[in-house]
Amino acid sequence: MEGYKAALEDGMEIMLKIDGDGQMDPALIKYFIQPIVLGLADYTKGNRFFNLEHILRMPKIRLLGNSVLSFMAKFSTGYWTIFDPTNGYTAIHHKALSYLPFNKISQRYFFETDMLFRLNTIGAVVMDVPMNAHYGDEQSNLKIRKIWIEFFYKHTRNFLKRIFYNYYLRNMSIASLELPAGLLLIIFGLLFGIKQWIHSIQTEIGSTAGTVMLSALPIILGLQLILSFLSFDISSNPIRPIQIYRDDV
Repeated sequence: MEGYKAALEDGMEIMLKIDGDGQMDPALIKYFIQPIVLGLADYTKGNRFFNLEHILRMPKIRLLGNSVLSFMAKFSTGYWTIFDPTNGYTAIHHKALSYLPFNKISQRYFFETDMLFRLNTIGAVVMDVPMNAHYGDEQSNLKIRKIWIEFFYKHTRNFLKRIFYNYYLRNMSIASLELPAGLLLIIFGLLFGIKQWIHSIQTEIGSTAGTVMLSALPIILGLQLILSFLSFDISSNPIRPIQIYRDDV
């Protein structure tokens, strides 16, 4: 973050970050910068899962951990088409960077994922860049068993924030109605069903078909609405780079 601040102060147009663990090839820099230079993206990041042959070279624990984190990140960041969210090989346009709240971005291992969440809230276009990582005998300091609680909490927090920002604070759509309606129907169906189930046990009288439907139908309709919301959310990735906006916006 200090490097980003210094680059902005120096008037740099594109900032590129490479981790210092020797796994990232500097020869790929041109591929990370090109989509930003051409105005196709505001932020590019590496994706080590593009080449199936090279995926098998990744240590199994890293492969499993990155797969789980990538799935969680899709919910919390809103970028459903990208993968490998903890990849530290990134490039960003200065305008997108200038809109980010530096004092709120998470530090340490959640940094790259939180960057994606913040980028989604400003509508930045993010693009994956296929790459191969070079693995040696080094041991990763990221221990899944130690950070999963922290990551789960932060992913959940960011997901709730993103939904509020994108569907209720800055914009509204049919999906803004589908989500609460679906949740209410599911909750009603479950509570009503549990109540009737307990009543049947206490009275030893089976529930009628109508009673069962009063519980099942809201749950089915609720699930349909939630799936419709997710479909809308998946298809609503930012498509217009914010770097094309005027400087006074």
